[in-house]
Formats: sequence, structure tokens, C-alpha cells
Amino acid sequence: MYNKHIKQASSLTWHRYSHKGYSVFASLGRQIRIGVLSVATLATVSPVLAEETSKAHIHEGMGEDKELETITVSGTMAPLTRLEAARIVSVITRADIEQAGAQSVNDLLKLTSSVDVRQRGGFGIQTDISINGGTYEQVTVLLNGVNISNPHTGHLTADLPLSVLDIERIEVLQGAASRIYGGQAFGGAINIVTRQGAARNLTLGAQGGSHGTALGEGRLSLFHGQVKHHISGSGGRSDGGTLNDAWSKGTAYYQGAFSNQAADVNWQFGFSRKEYGANTFYSGSSNDQWEQNERYLISIGAETKGRLHLLPSVYWNRTYDNYQWHKGTPNNSHQSDVYGARLGSYVQWKAGTTALSAEIRHEGILSSALGTLMDSTDFQRAHGADKLYTKQAQRTNVSYNLEHNIVLNQWTISAGVLANWNSSVSHRFRFYPGADIAYRPTERWKLTLGYNMGFRLPSFTDLYYNSPDITGNSQLKAEENHSLTLGANYQPITGVGGTVSLFYSHGRNMIDYVKTRFGDAAHADNFTLDNLGISTDWRVDFRQLLGRRSFLNTLTLGYTYIHQEREGRYEIFTSLYAGDYLRHKLTASLNHRIWNALSASWNVRYQKRMGDYQVYEGLKATNALRPYSPYATLDLKLQWVKPTYEIFVQGTNLTNVKYQDLGNIPQPGIWVMAGAKWHLAL
Repeated sequence: MYNKHIKQASSLTWHRYSHKGYSVFASLGRQIRIGVLSVATLATVSPVLAEETSKAHIHEGMGEDKELETITVSGTMAPLTRLEAARIVSVITRADIEQAGAQSVNDLLKLTSSVDVRQRGGFGIQTDISINGGTYEQVTVLLNGVNISNPHTGHLTADLPLSVLDIERIEVLQGAASRIYGGQAFGGAINIVTRQGAARNLTLGAQGGSHGTALGEGRLSLFHGQVKHHISGSGGRSDGGTLNDAWSKGTAYYQGAFSNQAADVNWQFGFSRKEYGANTFYSGSSNDQWEQNERYLISIGAETKGRLHLLPSVYWNRTYDNYQWHKGTPNNSHQSDVYGARLGSYVQWKAGTTALSAEIRHEGILSSALGTLMDSTDFQRAHGADKLYTKQAQRTNVSYNLEHNIVLNQWTISAGVLANWNSSVSHRFRFYPGADIAYRPTERWKLTLGYNMGFRLPSFTDLYYNSPDITGNSQLKAEENHSLTLGANYQPITGVGGTVSLFYSHGRNMIDYVKTRFGDAAHADNFTLDNLGISTDWRVDFRQLLGRRSFLNTLTLGYTYIHQEREGRYEIFTSLYAGDYLRHKLTASLNHRIWNALSASWNVRYQKRMGDYQVYEGLKATNALRPYSPYATLDLKLQWVKPTYEIFVQGTNLTNVKYQDLGNIPQPGIWVMAGAKWHLAL
């Protein structure tokens, strides 16, 4: 059926903060308490990108309180503190989320300079996400550490069963991460961590605005002894800001947790459903495309306490997708399922921390269009559509991850390897190693150097899709790359902090959809790609620099530059994805007080995208290619925040800029929303 090529622990209390960051090393793997601050390793069901984020006030000098943000992070299989970590992880905190006025995870990721967010409309309804010049298929997305990436197509990966209200933070790990997260972490990983409240409370929110848009959401936290429950739901609709861009959506999410002296147990369930006009998403030949998606996910995991930590977990994801080339005429229907089981572990001993894990993951799809033809007796009625599932495909992935971390006085060394076997690639294991080193010359500076290999299997769409405009390729090989990173991190001890990162990736068997000449369908093929760039992000906390009464609160600045060299077997007419990377991306966010509880947040984003797209006139393709134009957008959020309620009004694209993230799909102009939230203690 398949092408052979694609074949919690003891605690340590600090009573005085010495400003010597390295003293944190003694607490590796333990619960840390600094005054009223408590930071414990996050018990997720797979390796953690970055861990619990907290803020505390540390008494210093002349009695001034200084806010200290402590984040333990890990680009490794076993948790390391932020000072110890050998890789740089970008973190969008809850405070950033509140200030940004974002309506979706995709809107939040726009604020990170290394992330490319290509939207087909507002509110993240149709979105592709990539990191540092990669494609939307090359990123692993995790929810509380659970891999929820979609084998059907990366176009559906960002369909999340939760709202912004649920999110505590978002962590972005740049560069190949296969030795930590397995296959699809080719160009990086994004981990979304949900909120874990410490009190019984209810939050309700409602908002409305331009283009008939209305949204509502709620979140309830309850506790029964050692068991915690967090339940949320959201829904909304809009007429859309562009042609054939109307949508409606709903989500439901539940997370539970249990903790005792022996182990921490976590479980979660999520559901999302949305319908939307797909504009000219898949081709400029039709502007009344329509799509409907449903997603279900469930997982349960645990972490034992003591010298040896065991982290067993199981998970299941199901996605239904119904697509119509012309609305009202069923075209393609799909049901994809992912089942997985993982057993992770790590142990601390005199020579460092050793982590070992094993995972089995099965991916399958039933479809009216993707896969190989089934026997007619096996045909099934498609979910939610007047179609039959007549085709199917499946593959099983087995992986073993081994890693060892050594933390010395000023050094961290982390090295590991992934051994991977997949039923659709070959009947042998393939090995993907990696190593990262961090050096801390002072308490403020950390220098990092890393080499990692990554790989990605083609999606079922890459392999099997076939239409007059786009065709897959069952002979595609798995993508592989060699990734190098060099970084510097300046700790925000005095209110100013930031990172600078150089990255280089040599990719072989890279997958893209290309046209060789005018009139051809875009077809999937492999090629070689060198990707070189620099990314930097800086943050200024004026409250630390100027005092708590400062008019200015925070300023963040980010910039990413990327250059690519492509080598293929033949000349191409145009590329649909890989060639359309961001050459320049600049982000700036400023938050300041206005009066009393009123504050303002300004967000500016400038992008220059490389590549071009084929021009359509009257739904017919021409032989003309048009380069992407650079653009800048301005967003503003005004909010009045009190302990029990918030009132806000916000505007996106206030300058009403006309721009496109994907060819022939204009983005909405100015969009104004207003709303309120209520926080009730129970």
C-alpha cells in the first residue's frame, strides 16, 4: 500500500535570594520555593518544553519590591531550569496574552518574530503555522505536552479545542527537535499550556463587533480534595471580513488533575467544531469553497515521584473534515485517527540526569479521496456528509528516545538520539542524534550551541491528494534536515532581557507543491533547501527600571531575517509554500497605563514575504506571477481591569491595510471588537 521510501519530589526552600542564579542548580528535580513563590516541574504526559511560570516579589535593598519572573524550561526530555537549559525557548506568558487582545492562538503567535502565521481570514479560522522559514507541515503542536499534530494535513493542525481564556502560556522551541518529540518536530515545536487555577472560580466573557461577529466563553474551576477540575466552553459566529469568509465555531474543553505523595495524574478532553467559507483557499478557480471540521481528543498521563520518575501516557485524536469545491456540493470527506501510548522516564544520579522513553503511535485515515481503494464491502458512510469513505491509509510509528544531561558550574551539556521505525518507510530503525551546549560566563549571560537532526513523514494529503489543480505524490521520500543553532540570552534581572539566535538548516527531500510551467497542476515533489537566518527578541520592563508608578509598563521588540537557497532537479514556474517564506518580520508591542485601571496595548507587525503567486482573473489562471508586497499592521487594545471584571475595546489593522498572506486571498481590513469579562469566586 505504501511507497518503500515512505515506508513531585522533595522540596528545597530558599529563604534569601542571593542574586547568584547558579544556586538554582542544587534544586534540579525538586520543588522550589522562594518566599511565597512555588515552582514545581510540570507533570505533562510527554516531554515538557517549558514549565510552570510564576511571578513573585523579592524584597531587596531599601525595601523596594522587584518582580522576578522565574520560568523553568526544558528543551530536553527531563526538566531543566531556565538558567540550566541548553536551548532557548520563547514564552508567551499569560500577561502577554491579556495585553495582546488576541482572539486565537494564531493571533498570539503573530507576536513571536520567529513564527510565520499565514491566515485566510480573521480569528484564526484558517491558518498555517511555521517556524524560521519552514512550512506548515514541519511543526509539532502539543497541548499540555500531548502531540496533537494532524497526519491528514498540516492545514488542520491549528484547529484547537480551547479558547484564549484557557491558555496559561505558549512555548516555542526553534529548530529540529526530533530527538525529544519524535518525527514531526522537524522545524520546531509549539506547546500550549492551559491554566491551572488555585481557587474555585467562574469566568464569563462576551464580545461583539464588526461584520456581525459575536463571541461568548466561560471557564469553571472546581476542587474536590486532591482532585481539580477545569471546564470551559466557547462559541461564536461572523459574517466574515472578506468574500465567502463567514464562519461559526464552538469548543468544549475539560482538564482534570489528581496529586498525592506518590504521583501526579492529569487527564484532558477536547472538542471543537467549525464551519467556514474557504474563499479561494485551495485554488483561485473557485471562490465559493466551503469546509467543516470536527476534532475530538482525549489523553491521560501521570508522573511518579521519587528518585526515578516514570511518565506513562495514552492519547487519542479524531478529526472529521468535509470539504466542498462549491458550497452545497459535497466533494471530499475524511476521518483521521491517531492512537498513541508512551512511557517516559528520567533519573538523577551522580553523572547527571538520564531520560529514556518509548512510544508507539498509529495514524490512519478513511476518506473519499485519500489512500488506496478499499474493498466495496468495507465502504463506510462519511460523517456529516452525503459521501462514502472508499479509501484508506495507515501507518505505525515506533520510537525510542535516549538522552543524558550534565549540569556543571557554568555549563550544561545535553545529548541524545531518536531511534525511529515506521511501517511506511522501511523495516529498519533510523537514528536522529542531537546535542546542545550552554555556557554561562556571568549570571546575566548564557551562550548556547546546538546540532540536531530532524525528519518528517509526508502527510496523507502529500501522498494521495489528486485534483485538477493540485496532485500528491505517492513516491515522496521522508524529509530530513541537519539543524545548527547559536544563541545568546541576556537574563532580565534589571528589567531588560532578550535573546539573539543564529540558525542554519540543511534540508534534503524537502516537500513542496510546485508548477513547472503555466497550465500545470501544482504537484508535490522533493528538493534540497538551505535555510539561514537570525532571530532576536528583547523585552523592557519599565516598572523595574522606573518604579511601579511608571506610565510605561512593558515594551517588546522582535526581528527575524531569513535567506534560503533551493536546489531541485528542474526549474519551476512557481512554488505554493516553501518558496513563500518571510525574509523580514518585525514585531513591536507597547503596554502603558492611561488612568486608574485603564491601560493600552499597541502592537505593530511588519512582514516582507518572498516568493510570488499566480494571478487569477475572473476565476481563471493567467501566466502572470505577482510578488508578495510588504505590509505593516497596527492593533490597539484599551482595557479597564479590576479584580472582578474587565471591559475592553480593541481594533485590529487600524490603518486598514490591504494585504495577503497567501496568494489571491485578501485579508480583512479594520476590525473593531468590544466586550467584557467577569471573574466570580465560588
